[in-house]
Amino acid sequence: MRKPAPSLLLVSLFLAVCGLRAQQSSAPAAPQKQPSTTLKVDVNLVNVFVTVTDDQGSPVGGLKKENFVLKEDGEEQKIAVFDKESALPLSIALAIDTSLSTRHDLPLEQASAKRFAHAIMRPVDGLSVYGFSEVVREATHGYTADLKRIDESIDHIRVGAATALYDAIYLVSQSLDRRKGRKVIVLITDGGDTISKVDYKEAVRAAEEAEALVYSIIIIPIENSAGRETGGEHALIQLSDDTGGKYYYATSTAQLDEAFHKISDELRTQYLLAYYPEQHTSFSEFRRIQVSIAGVPESAGYHVRHRAGYYTVKSDF
Repeated sequence: MRKPAPSLLLVSLFLAVCGLRAQQSSAPAAPQKQPSTTLKVDVNLVNVFVTVTDDQGSPVGGLKKENFVLKEDGEEQKIAVFDKESALPLSIALAIDTSLSTRHDLPLEQASAKRFAHAIMRPVDGLSVYGFSEVVREATHGYTADLKRIDESIDHIRVGAATALYDAIYLVSQSLDRRKGRKVIVLITDGGDTISKVDYKEAVRAAEEAEALVYSIIIIPIENSAGRETGGEHALIQLSDDTGGKYYYATSTAQLDEAFHKISDELRTQYLLAYYPEQHTSFSEFRRIQVSIAGVPESAGYHVRHRAGYYTVKSDF
């Protein structure tokens, strides 16, 4: 076969290259590949419910957005959402210890819990009642604002044997994780755990990932106060601190009612700060949140409570 002349080969190659360039110029430009060192920015809105109290422990209202400084891992963040006395729906998981160690106090706890529910609930809110001993039982079978249903559920919890406190926190947190708005766990217990399948760390992480504030009412029967086991109490205190809640001791019905009253007041006088996290150079799984007050005299002695931080990767519930 006769081979084409070199000049014809050059012409053909030239035309082919020109055609390729024409096709490339008419096609959309391909996106530029990002450098491999680019960090992924977490664009999820982070909610931080903040409680501010004075030296007497009373909630402080009336603060403005500019009175708050919010930091994540030491870096100041821009507050994208600010709300006073948040009108967001409130989901409350009321978990009552029904183990043998609390059997004498259970009727008083039930009566006080009903008074709390009647004082705090609004039509947009939901409350679920749990009783826990060696097992955890949800008495209301879901969250409800129906006070009659709540009262009946509180009345129907029964005394058991052992105390699965951490299981209760874990399972209650699971139920709250799927709900919107403000989420609160109120624990009424003597603080001991004797039979849980999950440990303290798992329970704490579940509460933190659900963004639930934990309020612990620690019941101390006077006749048993000298020999009580305080390890569980310390765990509840730490859990309440880490989630932005609070703990209370109660040795009488009056103190139990007072604890519920203070919780109710705080939930009505909270601030919502929300932000989109800035780009991070750290790949830490847990990011710490710090909130402080600015623009008020130091003599005011304000105290700020909020959750300690959040996990960038959630556990598989």
